[in-house]
Amino acid sequence: MKLDDIQPQQVYRHNKGILEALHIDGWLLIGLLLLLATGTAVVYSASGGDEAVIIRHIIRVGFALALMIIFAQIPPNIIYLFTPWLFLIGIMMLVAVILFGDIGKGAQRWLNFGPVKFQPSELMKLVLPITVAWLFAHSQFPPSYRRLLIGAVIIGFTASLIVVQPDLGTSLLIAMSGLFVLFFAGLPWKVILAAITAAVASAPVAWHFMHAYQKQRVLTFLDPESDPLGSGYHIIQSKIAIGSGGIQGKGFMGSTQAHLEFLPESTTDFIFSVLSEEFGLLGVITLLTLYAFVIARGFYIASQAQDNFTRLIAASLTMTLFVYIFVNIGMVSGLLPVVGLPLPLVSYGGSSLVTLMISFGILMSIHTHKRLLTD
Repeated sequence: MKLDDIQPQQVYRHNKGILEALHIDGWLLIGLLLLLATGTAVVYSASGGDEAVIIRHIIRVGFALALMIIFAQIPPNIIYLFTPWLFLIGIMMLVAVILFGDIGKGAQRWLNFGPVKFQPSELMKLVLPITVAWLFAHSQFPPSYRRLLIGAVIIGFTASLIVVQPDLGTSLLIAMSGLFVLFFAGLPWKVILAAITAAVASAPVAWHFMHAYQKQRVLTFLDPESDPLGSGYHIIQSKIAIGSGGIQGKGFMGSTQAHLEFLPESTTDFIFSVLSEEFGLLGVITLLTLYAFVIARGFYIASQAQDNFTRLIAASLTMTLFVYIFVNIGMVSGLLPVVGLPLPLVSYGGSSLVTLMISFGILMSIHTHKRLLTD
């Protein structure tokens, strides 16, 4: 066959066949690659063109993509069988952190395995929602109050082990990933409203038990200008960067806030500020469009899932991604307190990137294995 005889339709079917054989969802992969490419470019700029930083980031992105492909090969029924054991291992690791974990930046959150440090709470971002989904796999919807109570106890117990590290922000985000499963399982609205009311009523009590740095974050959020050179400095500089980008931005490598080192954690937590300054409102809209595409694809996969277990996993993991995006952008924009959360798929790579890509691998597994069963 000559090169001229090859039609675009043949190339498309060939590539589609390869992706299906690898259990990769093509549309989701496109969205992820575009976001990862965007993140790599912004990390390069935010680091001032530091080759060492960008090489490490690319290696981590490659490793995370490899893990995504590996987890996409695992059928959902295998994940179901191993879920109780994964939850038990996760809980044991959280307890180990409390007993003899490594301390860094005032918190005891890591286990030291020689050359590698591991943060078990990152594992629980995946394991907890999968465990709660496992609990409701064979129940009727809406589930009984007894089963909902068991799910709430599992969520509360897991979150409490992370709170004492202390890591209030991560514990709340992990708890939300589990609560999303309860919500999608059919949690009654009267229970939701009662829980919100109880949370608001208990706020003064929670304030009493918060650490000093946690209280300071809330006070800074309410009035960052009260201490512009101290606790409010970071968020003020972040808002300056976002606002100075205007409509079109200052151009690639044009972030003065990052390059002059006014902006903290410019490659990680505050990378959205760098993107906003360099690419302006148009760049922000483009980024949000890519996120919306990935989230929409995730919910589509959830809607096409074959059973309660996979449907709840896909929906909760997708909603958790939305919350991470919302919290990070709200944080750097001054709309939410600072909690130290990177921007998904864009910030400098690390354990959070690996966790996210594994979750996308699970989403792909749910979709492609379902298609193979129905074809």
